[in-house]
Amino acid sequence: MSEKLTEGSFAEKKDRAKKMMLWFGIVSLLMSFAGWTSAYIVSSSRDDWMRDYTLPGAFWVSTGLILLSSLAYWMAIREVSQDRQKMGTIWLLITLFLGVSFVISQFLGFSQMIEMGYYFTGPTSNITLSYIFLIALIHVVHVVAGMISLLVVLYNQLRGSYGPGKMLGMELGITFWHFLDILWIYLVLFFYFFR
Repeated sequence: MSEKLTEGSFAEKKDRAKKMMLWFGIVSLLMSFAGWTSAYIVSSSRDDWMRDYTLPGAFWVSTGLILLSSLAYWMAIREVSQDRQKMGTIWLLITLFLGVSFVISQFLGFSQMIEMGYYFTGPTSNITLSYIFLIALIHVVHVVAGMISLLVVLYNQLRGSYGPGKMLGMELGITFWHFLDILWIYLVLFFYFFR
């Protein structure tokens, strides 16, 4: 059994280590967001908890944008793995555009919340909406980190680093991107259904 764990070249071991580190990071993020949503649930027993809020329309738009971005990233990997580099690069640029659009849409959502009279802090703030602001903003920060990783993937793609059999960087990038996508879907549905 221990021989199987140590089999493989140095490069294969390095690749496995990178995948393990990514999954370690994803599990850590899951635990953090589980903690924040748990705090949201525990706080919902407060007397001042708001149950009749409306999520901003921009949050639903951003949900569509992040779903499309995951699809575009998947198309990029598909094209590059079939050695269609130009189309792979185009799909990566589309993914980046959709990621930027997601972040802009999130901030439009925050603006819509403020227009509805929901503030993060201050005398007119509410604990319920403060949680939504905070959790959504933390997710946006992670999407920005995902966009930085996407820029690295795009840079490496332009340098010709990827192709059939050489996909690790793109695979790591898309795994993190899909995680952020699934996490946002969970969060927006959580905010919509759990009052």
